[in-house]
Amino acid sequence: MPPDSQTIPRIDVAALFAGPSPQRDRVDAAILAAARDSGFMTIGNLPADLPMDAAHRRALLRIFDLPSDETRQLWRQKFAPAHRNIYRGWFPLQNGAETYKEGIDLGPDLAYGADRIDAQDPLREATPLPPEAALPGWREAAASYFRAMERIGAALMHALARGLNLPEGIFDEAFAGGISTLRLIRYPVRPPESMAGIPEDRLWIEQDGRRHYMLGRAHVDSGLVTLLAQDGVSGLQARASDGTWLDVPPGEGALAVNFGKLLERWTGGRIKATEHRVIGSNRERCSVPFFYEPRTDAEIA
Repeated sequence: MPPDSQTIPRIDVAALFAGPSPQRDRVDAAILAAARDSGFMTIGNLPADLPMDAAHRRALLRIFDLPSDETRQLWRQKFAPAHRNIYRGWFPLQNGAETYKEGIDLGPDLAYGADRIDAQDPLREATPLPPEAALPGWREAAASYFRAMERIGAALMHALARGLNLPEGIFDEAFAGGISTLRLIRYPVRPPESMAGIPEDRLWIEQDGRRHYMLGRAHVDSGLVTLLAQDGVSGLQARASDGTWLDVPPGEGALAVNFGKLLERWTGGRIKATEHRVIGSNRERCSVPFFYEPRTDAEIA
């Protein structure tokens, strides 16, 4: 993808989940080109056995059907000082903030149990979860999705390694026992009271002759690889090299992929961490990002 392209590349990645082949080599090259030039892409034609369809996504998003007194029990310490969980847990809607969303951050103990917990390390703390009786089957659905995203993340890292002419498994050891995060997000339509106190130039943007309010302020991810499932509602945008904002298509069965500052540094700048944001469309929007991250003591050098 040339740097001045005005589209987000979409890549068919089926060949990544088979053995070596000329087609896999072409996919590796396409992934590296997207990572190098735009830092954003969408990937499709993922293995059929992965829980990627709309029904599985709806199963995860059932958590937003919980009453507020249930979700309050999951709040992070930042929002409920009596709670012990700092890094994992629920973040509620906040009026007066540029970013207007609610949701939950779920750690690897969701999928692998207490062996992944270290009470002395906030990055490895236990994830507060809703009771099974409140959402029957939800924990297993979320755990299955977590493991599926790890499989995709590993396949992408293998592709990047091959594309960089490095041993395919060079990154594997760093991800063993990693602290990846599954985040479930709901962006409701912004009510007027949520906008109070925000400077106009930080709240509203003009694009294609239309005025949009901000839902998620512009930022660059800090980590390695982000895999994002969208619900068909537009709003995610990535900044192109010329400064313009490009819509990231919310296609069904595909994942939006972007890279973080840590991977940019780890690869000496050959992979690009790209700024992105979420704008409002007067429709509720849900998204499911997965942050594929190494373990806490991995050496990034």
